[in-house]
Amino acid sequence: MENDKPSVPEELSSSDSLYEHYAFTADPGQSPLRVDKFLMARIENATRNKIQQAAKAGSIFVGDNVVKSNYKVKGGDTVKVLFSHPPYENLLVPEPIPLDVVFEDEVLVVLNKPAGLVVHPGHGNYSGTLLNGLLHHFKQLPKNANDRPGLVHRIDKDTSGLLVVAKTDTAMTHLAKQFFDKTSERKYTALVWGDVKEDAGTITGAIGRHPKNRLQMAVFEDNSQGKGAVTHYQVLERFGYVTLLECQLETGRTHQIRAHMKNFGHTLFNDARYGGDSILKGTSFSKYKQFVENCFTLLPRQALHAKTLGFIHPVSGKLMQFDSSLPDDFIAAVEKWRHYAQHKNL
Repeated sequence: MENDKPSVPEELSSSDSLYEHYAFTADPGQSPLRVDKFLMARIENATRNKIQQAAKAGSIFVGDNVVKSNYKVKGGDTVKVLFSHPPYENLLVPEPIPLDVVFEDEVLVVLNKPAGLVVHPGHGNYSGTLLNGLLHHFKQLPKNANDRPGLVHRIDKDTSGLLVVAKTDTAMTHLAKQFFDKTSERKYTALVWGDVKEDAGTITGAIGRHPKNRLQMAVFEDNSQGKGAVTHYQVLERFGYVTLLECQLETGRTHQIRAHMKNFGHTLFNDARYGGDSILKGTSFSKYKQFVENCFTLLPRQALHAKTLGFIHPVSGKLMQFDSSLPDDFIAAVEKWRHYAQHKNL
């Protein structure tokens, strides 16, 4: 469980003030595991080196005691990570980050987010996020349920595409309810490994944190370990070893398309977190391997783009629909695969 509120242990003087950023309690059945490995599996974007540096700085605690990186976490241990930089609420600093505005009026703005831009500050991304840019361009934004100004929903750092941002409390409430009630329209374009068998279909399965790799989401048969999720898909084009899909979200879980597609047997192309940055289909002969690596170079992130966004305007009551073109990196990879499928002359 993450705790973003400042916490300074009594044994630290005011000049040594640290802020608690993470607190995790190990499951009762936790077998002894080095604290650096324990934390790596739970903190997004954390490297082992960064965690070991935190340990050397005396910033990792079990209970009230400072521990080294080789401390073995046991069942019931509460592990806290403290850093000298302030927690989330102090990271909400306006920054002059350019925004690609698709539509704007008095109550909302629709943006086209480029791949590589983090939506809001978090571990390893303390500045330079979309939210920092929003705070610069829009001085007063309503907070959502997680105290994040303006954000109605989010997309992953390396996913490109459309986002709607609320500029008033009324818009925030109205739009958030549409997303919660599953009445908003969200369609993604995805390039996935493999030749998807059916031309269209629906993937279901509860999505929750992976039991062994906390940086991944996993799909479960029932809702006891996650939240129900539904993804509809339709084949747009087939290229042999990869398939271009349109994915429509009925729900909006973290990593939903990425997790559903991996569980479906069609991991997103170049999705490093879920294993899509390896050659999952095709042969290993040198020309094909070089071809795929060239595609990875053209599209150096997961092949996922939030292409279509639709919702009811919070004030006018009119249906608003937006569509964004695929970015250049995505187009380049698709064209390369299309050429391969047509000629197969590697």
